[in-house]
Amino acid sequence: MGQQPREQWGTRAGFLMAAIGSAIGLGNIWRFPYIAYDNGGGAFLIPYLIALLTAGIPLLILEYSIGHRYRSSAPLAYRRISRPAEAIGWWQVAICFVIAIYYAVIVAWGVRYTWFSVGQQWGNDPDAFFFNDFLQVSAEPGMVSGFVSGVAWPLIAVWAVVLVVLALGVRKGIEKATKIFIPLLVVLFVLLVIQALTLDGAAAGLDALFTPDWSAMLDGGVWIAAYGQIFFSLSIGFAIMVTYASYLRRKANLTGSALVAGFANSSFELLAGIGVFAALGFMATAAGTSVDEVATSGIGLAFVAFPQIISTLPLGGALFGVLFFASLVIAGITSLISIVQVIISAVQDRTGMGRVQTVLLVGGATALASILLFPTPEGLYILDAFDHFINQYGIALAGLVMVLVFGWVLRKLPLFEKHASSISSVRLDWWWKIALGGLTPVLLGFMMWDSLRAELTSNYEGYPESFLLVAGWGIAIGAIVFGIVVACIPWKRADAIARHDAERAAAVPDGTAPVELEDPSRITASGATVPNSDQEGNR
Repeated sequence: MGQQPREQWGTRAGFLMAAIGSAIGLGNIWRFPYIAYDNGGGAFLIPYLIALLTAGIPLLILEYSIGHRYRSSAPLAYRRISRPAEAIGWWQVAICFVIAIYYAVIVAWGVRYTWFSVGQQWGNDPDAFFFNDFLQVSAEPGMVSGFVSGVAWPLIAVWAVVLVVLALGVRKGIEKATKIFIPLLVVLFVLLVIQALTLDGAAAGLDALFTPDWSAMLDGGVWIAAYGQIFFSLSIGFAIMVTYASYLRRKANLTGSALVAGFANSSFELLAGIGVFAALGFMATAAGTSVDEVATSGIGLAFVAFPQIISTLPLGGALFGVLFFASLVIAGITSLISIVQVIISAVQDRTGMGRVQTVLLVGGATALASILLFPTPEGLYILDAFDHFINQYGIALAGLVMVLVFGWVLRKLPLFEKHASSISSVRLDWWWKIALGGLTPVLLGFMMWDSLRAELTSNYEGYPESFLLVAGWGIAIGAIVFGIVVACIPWKRADAIARHDAERAAAVPDGTAPVELEDPSRITASGATVPNSDQEGNR
């Protein structure tokens, strides 16, 4: 029985919703506001916008172009560019696996806290409740020693939703889900911001966030922070956008889509900054302190500071809490779906298995790893180490290697520029190649050097060296080793696809005509080609 042709987004709007849903995640809500506040306030928006235009959107266009041109998952797409580059794709798949297993548990916390908000069940000490009562955190980091059922059951529910959406496919699952989730997220967060702006002290919080410190523009660290925020918030560097773009139709406005997705993500970050700092301004006013005393980010902001704010509200605390934590859950689920889809797509291309079978086996294994590791007393320590090392030495490093290999070693930027410009409303020009070939790798390289220098000076968070060797360096290096090993395993389907590509390229040796590359969904596990179907006429 022949395989179905590669899935496609039903509409461009569906693709954009999915891309925006992937980009808008937990970091938009709990990371951007504090990064902006800590790096020049309102003045930070200038390097942030420059970073978006010179690194964020160019990288988005690169990933869109690779996925769309080669119509396959990251490992196969990179292999079609150059066989050794396949290892980068499998490295990014491993990165997605690591991120997925810990990202899901944070979403699960949000599920529980949505319910806790109704009765403010954290009591008078949200800090002690979160770490001691809810997570039951052990005294020191280590390997798994127990099980925390209050975290496990919402985690199982989160995985059930994600796997059902993925099993339904690109059009019936991911596209339909994001068309519901993203408008709902925007509505919930706008309501949250409106409520936050009515609080006493909201103006003080906004003043703290937006008052510009122009002297910060002379600080190189501020510019690095801006590029780092853009890089981590746009879902670039770990193959999500390569995968999503591979499901686009032949005629797709790549540059226009990148501009829409990039600015939509940044607009939501700005909205999040307004909501978060209006609430922090209220908290500072109520406590009789300055905003500087209460400003924080990450888990501490979401699960300690915001419950304190909710408990202090004279009216509407339950609604405020439900809006905030429901927003976290929705933003997290749309991002988690995109992360796991990278793994599903890669395994499908590698093995030729059907979607449902792949979701059950691979998605199920990913969920099982998440459920075994993180609803435990040591789960928070493991999460913290995974997150730090896979972000710094996974996403950022893989993005740097990808740009260097495709831009400097293989010199493929002109090819991708030509591909994107030929089908897009906004044509690329010299600025795109300069941004990707020069500015982006230099800045990413500096970020990597600066991070490594700090890392080798002292243990991250003072954790024991033995723990970091396993849950930190072991995970980051293990992802690289996984990519290299899997890329070295013989792959009949990939060889057959490469043969078809070479034959078609030979038909237009002067490069004056586009090469119609083979759809990987038509290559069986044995390397045979499935005859073309009528459905492919819709491309």
